Amino acid sequence: MTIAKKIDAFISKSSWIRKMFEEGTRLKAQHGADNVYDFSLGNPNLPPPEKFNELLRELAKSSEPGLHAYMPNIGYPEVRKSVAEYLSVEQLVQTSEKEVIMTCGAAGALNITLKAILDPGDEVLVPAPYFVEYDFYADNHGGQLKPVPTTPSFNLDIDAIAYAISKKTKALIINSPNNPTGQVYSEETLKELAAILEKKGKEMNRTLYLIADEPYRKIVYDGVKVPSIFACYKESIIASSYSKDISIPGERIGFAAVNPNASHKADLLAGMALANRILGFVNAPALMQRAVAGMQGMSVDISEYARKRELLCNGLAECGYEFIKPPGAFYLFPKSPIPDDVKFIKALQEERILGVPGSGFGGSGHFRLAFCVEDKTITNAMPGFRKVIESFK
Repeated sequence: MTIAKKIDAFISKSSWIRKMFEEGTRLKAQHGADNVYDFSLGNPNLPPPEKFNELLRELAKSSEPGLHAYMPNIGYPEVRKSVAEYLSVEQLVQTSEKEVIMTCGAAGALNITLKAILDPGDEVLVPAPYFVEYDFYADNHGGQLKPVPTTPSFNLDIDAIAYAISKKTKALIINSPNNPTGQVYSEETLKELAAILEKKGKEMNRTLYLIADEPYRKIVYDGVKVPSIFACYKESIIASSYSKDISIPGERIGFAAVNPNASHKADLLAGMALANRILGFVNAPALMQRAVAGMQGMSVDISEYARKRELLCNGLAECGYEFIKPPGAFYLFPKSPIPDDVKFIKALQEERILGVPGSGFGGSGHFRLAFCVEDKTITNAMPGFRKVIESFK
């Protein structure tokens, strides 16, 4: 064995998303890109707002001294200030740059948070279905991810969460809008969740953290609003990125923010700042920090994703698929017409349609489709979707 046994085991159960993306690469080489209908990866297909390109051009021309020098590993003060000012409005809680750490995407933000709070054996709860990388993030820092079932509509099951909390519980990760379901948790539900976390925390004399992974926050439809986590629960931490809302996932830029009213705010921030350095991120990319400082509150044209959602939902409904129309994100999570979602995904592959089995997200019996794709990918895939579902009737 040339690599660690744990990593070898992880490779064997690594993300279905990447597996299907790689399968797509193979099929596209074989059949041509236009003849493969790839819904596997949440890779935004809309261009960034023109403002972003303008900022990049201005920054590239700058000869300001120290532009590419070392910086505070939590990020430039002026950038964190711009993030904090926007968060104060978005979260309805006054936030300062002292509570913000710039990170290498939301993944970096989640990892420095878990590194700072987890002791070996601590449990991190997560409503299922969930983004599969959370398993690895918790393990990275000695913790164990503990999935908790949701309701049939993929909303939080407060009773199930209450039952799952134990003396080993340290945190709960929520992702709203959710990947893979697109569900958005209501303010009423989040307040119920906060009450449970506070009650259980007092009973166990243990701080229970609520970590909100929010990269899809601005991608919502039909007037839906994503509630403020900071306003609902004081022991909360936000992990977010600019990957989805302004279509720059390859730039790996995001932030972590600690609730200004958190009981152990100073310790949390110190631990996360240290984790940012010792995990090897050190600091978020300098150029991207300066760019996103001028992009607060901006997003791509969300109406384009809303239109694609309608195109996909209407087409699949006509074919006979069952699903909950997602109020947010750019994913659809239909029921598989057979219990074995992996077998169904393989049948779709025969029609050169690439999705991801729901079992890869802890949601067996479903499959995920990312609709951040070209319109022709959706429309041209419909005959294949119809053929496959009819083959299982």
